[in-house]
Amino acid sequence: MTTQRQLHLNLFIQSRGHHEAAWNHPDASPMGLMDASYYQGIAQRAEAGLFDSIFFADILAATDDAALSGKVWLEPITLLAAIAAVTERIGLIATASTTYSLPFTLARQFSSVDHISNGRAGWNIVTTWLQDAARNYGDTRDVSLDDRYVLADEFVEIIKGLWDSWADDAVVDDRAAGIYARPDRIHAINHDGPNYSVAGPLNLPRSPQGRPVLVQAGSSDAGRDFAARHAEAIFTAHLEKATAQEFYADIKARLVKAGRKPDQVLVLPGVNPMIASTEAEAKRLLRELNESADPEVGRRTLSSRFGGHDFSHLALDEVLKPDDFPHPDTVEASRSRAVMVVGLIEREQVTLRQLLAKLAGARGHFTFAGTPEQVADLIEDWFQDGAADGFNVMPPIFPGMLDAFIDGVVPILQARGLFRTEYTGTTLREHYGLDRPPA
Repeated sequence: MTTQRQLHLNLFIQSRGHHEAAWNHPDASPMGLMDASYYQGIAQRAEAGLFDSIFFADILAATDDAALSGKVWLEPITLLAAIAAVTERIGLIATASTTYSLPFTLARQFSSVDHISNGRAGWNIVTTWLQDAARNYGDTRDVSLDDRYVLADEFVEIIKGLWDSWADDAVVDDRAAGIYARPDRIHAINHDGPNYSVAGPLNLPRSPQGRPVLVQAGSSDAGRDFAARHAEAIFTAHLEKATAQEFYADIKARLVKAGRKPDQVLVLPGVNPMIASTEAEAKRLLRELNESADPEVGRRTLSSRFGGHDFSHLALDEVLKPDDFPHPDTVEASRSRAVMVVGLIEREQVTLRQLLAKLAGARGHFTFAGTPEQVADLIEDWFQDGAADGFNVMPPIFPGMLDAFIDGVVPILQARGLFRTEYTGTTLREHYGLDRPPA
């Protein structure tokens, strides 16, 4: 008897919702964005909804619109530790940059969260490209996207080595013999590479999962190769199912080529669902949100995706042409998003205003307005048709749209046998169906 394949759901928590206009929306939470209990409450709600995990993104600079649009956030690894104390099962994923971190420090931080949470930590690996972040760290290097992944490759191998520098059986905690750990089961890594030199070992034992789960979100060619070597879950953005299917097939093929098992890496596209009792009501709510968004905030966000390119000369209501944008191959910032935007312009006759509305909901992730049944149908279709192993759920407004998803969509997915009705494991690896890596 074969077991029905189960989909995975991660909750992406950001501000008071993923829509640009959510932060001051009347239906958004009244709690402060610096109040840890706000995020703890969302995590507890997601855990009650049996989500596999929650996730926090990060940016290492204040955006130009921080003062006008609430684009501020707590440091995510610290926040995970606070959330671990009030949850029991849900996985905890935070973003950290390989560009502006040190391997030994980052290995300690995520290993500590894995210990604190009893095996629920995950690291979303990013290579930072923001010019403002470079200035914050005194970095004057001109590092290309491909070079950033070369640095990240070495960085991640060091992290893995540090996490494995204590054997699983190293700790004996023998008080009578006066021995906490067996020295012969702890080893230095003595890494001396082209970019980093790290002796090790890590100064804390191997964590409950062996290693925290490695997550990645780059979709450029270099990013896909990096994912095939290291990632265990991949967050990805698509505006249509066809490109999600292409990405899914490509990643699974690269995994085989890299000598890895395809079922040991989950592909989780983002979905931004506006949910109401009728399709017309859901579309009205989304239209009102889009109309309340400031197009100039959207224009500046678009500029950042293209490495600071100036779009100020483009009229809001003129149809866009591919020539209005830099060629994606020349973009050293978010190349995968540049490809997505230019591809949309080539396929559809959209104005800048319409493009910004499409991006306002979830910055290029799939936005959908409909009933709980329609959202469940969409999820099942992508899941069963080679586009996803699950979804990175991005509610446009917190807490209302999260509640609508948990109360309306999740029971339908459970009734169809697609989603768990209870947690059967205690670690993030168990939720994701991932093997525990040997030391």
